[in-house]
Amino acid sequence: MSHCFHYFIWTIGCQMNKADSSYIAACLEQAGYYPASKIGDADLIVLNTCVVRKSAEDKAINKLSSLKSLKKKRPDLTIALTGCLVDSDFDELQRRFPYVDFFFKPRDWESLHHWGMGRGIKPVDHCFPSADSVTAYVPIIEGCNNFCSYCIVPYRRGRERSRSTDDIIHEVHELVCQGIKEVTLLGQNVDSYGHDLNYEPGLAGLLEELNQVQGLVRIRFLTNHPKDMSQRLIEAIAGMDKVCEQINLPIQAGADKILKSMRRGYTVKEYLDLVARIRADIPSIALSTDVIVGFPEETEEQFESLESVLKETMFDSVHIAAYSPRPGTIAARELQDNVPAEDKKRRKQRLEWLQESIATEINARMLGNTVDVLVEGCKGGKWWGRTRTDKLVFFSDEANWQGQLAQIEISKTSPWSLQGKVILSP
Repeated sequence: MSHCFHYFIWTIGCQMNKADSSYIAACLEQAGYYPASKIGDADLIVLNTCVVRKSAEDKAINKLSSLKSLKKKRPDLTIALTGCLVDSDFDELQRRFPYVDFFFKPRDWESLHHWGMGRGIKPVDHCFPSADSVTAYVPIIEGCNNFCSYCIVPYRRGRERSRSTDDIIHEVHELVCQGIKEVTLLGQNVDSYGHDLNYEPGLAGLLEELNQVQGLVRIRFLTNHPKDMSQRLIEAIAGMDKVCEQINLPIQAGADKILKSMRRGYTVKEYLDLVARIRADIPSIALSTDVIVGFPEETEEQFESLESVLKETMFDSVHIAAYSPRPGTIAARELQDNVPAEDKKRRKQRLEWLQESIATEINARMLGNTVDVLVEGCKGGKWWGRTRTDKLVFFSDEANWQGQLAQIEISKTSPWSLQGKVILSP
């Protein structure tokens, strides 16, 4: 190329979006594009969007709108839009955003390749993201069959489609060759992995195969669905040395009536029984969860039930969201968004305060303990990394710890992170 073409990818949303952006970047770089340091210097801009929450959708639309003037100044600029903002109505998207050159649905690599053929862009199946860290996301299943009443994901990402086990193992081997030490397997519902492939061992079987990959140190996976998490998977986590003792298990609500309205497929008792089984088999497990406050018809008493569940279960971390109706979902069509905004805000804040106190207590127990930390980088003069249970740890040391496992004695704790000192030098 006589001219060096540059790209910029703007990403918002879940880990799957981040993984998708990595694949897109790999394809563009194989086609001869170079990453731009800022969005205004790019010849090609890709916006990878999220609409799971209204706040994320608003940010995506604002970012998209901000490019209108840039496109007017530089008509040769190419703008592509992907992610969950892109639905099947391309005509409506083109009407709303006439300055966008190309729309493609999440992980619609065939359309991306067809559009990019003249630009030398190869099929995504032939591209592996380059390792710029010691950890990497690896999507294993796309889409979701559950259709929770509040969730837009199945309408944007479609039904469940598992990648072949061979493809996943091959990609993990490639990543390990580039220096990756830890992979996180991704899916809207990882517990469904392999069901559409008639791969009976499912996620547990995939973990068993990846556990044998030489050079790989840690394996994580998310997100799980409580109604689909099998006893075999729990036993697999307990029995494999590379699979981290950490599970994300969204409960979403603390009252059966709300869970039924959400179409979650389990009761509070069934959820708590599952937690009890997990903790019995894996005593060192760290559990995180997701909750939604202010779902339609949620009473103060039902909110307090959720609060009680969080107090009883004592999660290591909790992601708390206030309900916002997503156009096209069952809840948006059939339920009235009737919990006042001020009540949603108050309930969210109340749970945040509660979780801060719980996390403070849990992390304080680690004072004086020695933990293995996979070091991911250096920030503010301190090395940082995570434990097997996903605790963020900072420490100071003159040695180069990048990508190494460090034994750290914890000397200070807080709700959000830990600090310590090195026990052994590399």
